[in-house]
Amino acid sequence: MRVLGVDPGLTRCGIGVVEGVPGRPPALVDVGVIRTPADAAIGLRLVLLERGIEEWLDRAQPEAVAVERVFSQHNVRTVMGTAQASAVAITCAARRGLPVALHTPSEVKAAITGSGRADKAQVAAMVVRVLRLDAAPKPADASDALALAVCHVWRGAAQQRLASALAAHR
Repeated sequence: MRVLGVDPGLTRCGIGVVEGVPGRPPALVDVGVIRTPADAAIGLRLVLLERGIEEWLDRAQPEAVAVERVFSQHNVRTVMGTAQASAVAITCAARRGLPVALHTPSEVKAAITGSGRADKAQVAAMVVRVLRLDAAPKPADASDALALAVCHVWRGAAQQRLASALAAHR
């Protein structure tokens, strides 16, 4: 299964693509960050983000998209930008008929490190180890996107197969 992971953000949106199956180490396909100017109007930033995600979907041809579930933070402005970026990623995937999974930060951390309370450095270190990389992708948004994709390969793929099997029997 090929999964495009999205660590949503308006200024930096991490994108990571991995390929794999549960029970085996996944392989890195591609990783990067979509950037938008912080001083640009929100509408333009969302359009730029949409274009970037569409380009990644065209290039990577994923079978599923995994997006970090927005969680409550103290900074409402940050939450709003993250939610808006998340909605763009979900919309782009849905437009193509791709299944979208939302994974919480603690779920991703637990899948990658074994602890839902792991810090960013621990997650990055495990991304390097699991994907057999020389170094963690920079910035951290890129590494987090890969962690989301790996989490989905390991956890979400089984859930997706079950949902498909149930839908086929209806």
